Parts: sequence; C-alpha cells; structure tokens
Amino acid sequence: MTDEARVMSRVALPEETQVERQLRPQRLDEYVGQRAAVESLRVSVEAARRRGEPLDHVLLSGPPGLGKTTLATIMANEMQANIITTAGPSLERGADLMGILTNLAEKDVLFIDEIHRLPRVVEELLYPAMEDFSVNFVMDKGLNARTIRIPLRPFTMVGATTRPGMLSSPLRERFGIFHHLDFYSGEDLTAIINRSASILGAPIAPGGAEAIARRARGTPRIANRLLRRVRDYAQVKADGTVTPEVAVRALDQEGVDEIGLDRLDRRFLTAIIENYKGGPVGLDAIAATINDEAETLAEVVEPFLLKIGYVVRSPTGRRATAAAYAGLVLLVAGHFSGKVPWLGRLPGDIHIQRGSWTFYFPLATCLIVSVVLTLLFSLFRR
Repeated sequence: MTDEARVMSRVALPEETQVERQLRPQRLDEYVGQRAAVESLRVSVEAARRRGEPLDHVLLSGPPGLGKTTLATIMANEMQANIITTAGPSLERGADLMGILTNLAEKDVLFIDEIHRLPRVVEELLYPAMEDFSVNFVMDKGLNARTIRIPLRPFTMVGATTRPGMLSSPLRERFGIFHHLDFYSGEDLTAIINRSASILGAPIAPGGAEAIARRARGTPRIANRLLRRVRDYAQVKADGTVTPEVAVRALDQEGVDEIGLDRLDRRFLTAIIENYKGGPVGLDAIAATINDEAETLAEVVEPFLLKIGYVVRSPTGRRATAAAYAGLVLLVAGHFSGKVPWLGRLPGDIHIQRGSWTFYFPLATCLIVSVVLTLLFSLFRR
C-alpha cells in the first residue's frame, strides 16, 4: 500500500496496533455511536448474565474501521470472560480450529475476524461447535474411519465480516444476533476524537475535533489516525494545542481536503475525468493510468467515492458523476479561499450540510472567476 493510501485507509496498519488498543473503549458505557447495536447488545448481555449463560453467537458486519473488534472485546469484558482472537485466513486446517475450541473455557468469547474467508473444511467444523457445543472429529479413512464426538464448554462466537453476502447460509443461520455497523455521524466522531485526545494527552481547543471529524470519512480509525497526525503538527509547528486552524493546516499538508478526499482520491477522479472523458472505465485501466494497484483502489479509494456519490458503477466500468466534476472545481476554489478573503463567500455561493458530510459550491465565485479568466485570456491573445 502506498503512503498516499495509508493515510485514509480503513484497514489497521501494523504500527497502529498498540495505539488502537490504548484508545479502544472497554465497556458499553464508553462506546460512542452505533446506538441501536449498542442498546441491543446491552440487553442481550444483561439477560445472559442474569441467566448465567454464555451470550448468544454474534455476527458483526460493516466496512473496516467502524469498531467490530472493539465491540467483541467489550462483550467479553461485560461477560467477565476471556477473548480469543483469530482471523479466517489463518485457520487453514480443521486441526487449527480444534486446538482453539478445545482450550476455550466456559463463557469465553471466540472472535473470528474476516469470517467470510474461512476455508470450507474449517467452517463445517464450526456448525456443531456453535449449535451443540461439540465437535465431530473423523479419525482414519476408508473402512477404518470413525467419528469421535468431542464435547466443548459453552462459549460465544463473535464473527466479523466486511462482506456478509459471502457467508454461507448454514453458517449465517447459526448466529443468533446480527448487527450491521454503519458510518459514524460528525457528532459521534467529534466525541471520539475528544476522548482519544484526552487519552493521548493532546490539548484540543473548541472546534479542533470538528475540523478533524469532517475529514475522517465517517470512520473512527481514520479519525484517530488524523488526530495523531494533527497532534504531531501542533507540537512542531504550533504551541501544541489542536485548534481548528492548526487542524486545517496539518490536514492540508497531508493532502486531505474538507470532505475527506486525499491525493489518491483526486488522482483517481482526475484520471476518470481527464483521461477517459468521465468513463465508463475499468478499475485496472485506472490503476495503470495512475500507476497504483487495482486492489488498493478497490479497497481504499472506491468505497468512499461511491458513498458520497462521486463515482458510480456500471456493467461497463466506473463513471464520474456531476458531483465529481463540481468537486474538482471546488478543490481549486478551496485552495485559494484562505488567500483571497472574498473567495467562496459571495451571495449565491451554496453550502449544503448532509449529516457528517459538507458539500460546498461557490456558484457566484466560480462565475466571477470564469469571467475574469476569460478576460485575461483575451488580453493575452492580443
């Protein structure tokens, strides 16, 4: 993954593991956002504790960076149980899963990330384990084959997936609790940033958290990453306090604009618009044009552009929308807005707030700039 993609990636980076663990809430009362899921889990946990039973199996779905691992850890803490964490791709054989299952204590939480990537042979071992708390293990082959039933201690399975449609029906049906995590609002991200700043010991002024939240793509992981970048900038280039002005300067330096687009996003959009006349165009062709990996574009860039309506998918490829054309014009206007006081503040300029996303269109400003540029070109031609 390139440095440009790493800044706004929703996937956890290897060097962030320790910091993420430090910033994660440990109880449901500390968790910010996802109110429907949190309240439902609160009821389920309390009911399981009163009955003295393990929590029902839970399936969490949603884009990366929204708190699936955090919620799994919180559920284990609320049940006063241990959590054993693994990932679907790392369980290559049935014996790998058997070793984990047989060592689980009663009411322990087994968390499997990327559960949609479990091999079929491992997935089939999970069926009786989740349903009957036992494992049917086949010994030998042919005429000497026999099945050994191994009882397990009652446990809770928590699965996390970014692609719930790839789960098989038998596995999906064995989960009793389903929750889909959606992108966070600006208010929730602001609360998360303020909490993280207090843990990191970073002084933050009113408005500083909001300035970061607007550019965080509705994702707590990105918000915390941007907060650390802004904190570093504030310590080196300012007095150490994260103010709105410092946050804007720091994130502009990182190439992150007002709605969360970074340099790679802009190169992606520019390639579609300038090189392919707005599309449709295939992802591999875009990747070759901007000299990046198609997988990176599919996982890091495209989801956010689809969400804000800058790109649409069609059977023939990706196509830029009218909003994308307007957005690239706004980037130029936004670059000069701090240098020219009236730019973007004239009567007729449009400002639209949609949840946590801000859409800004300096209509009057663009018309005046177009007229001025036309006059200048006419003069130079003479």
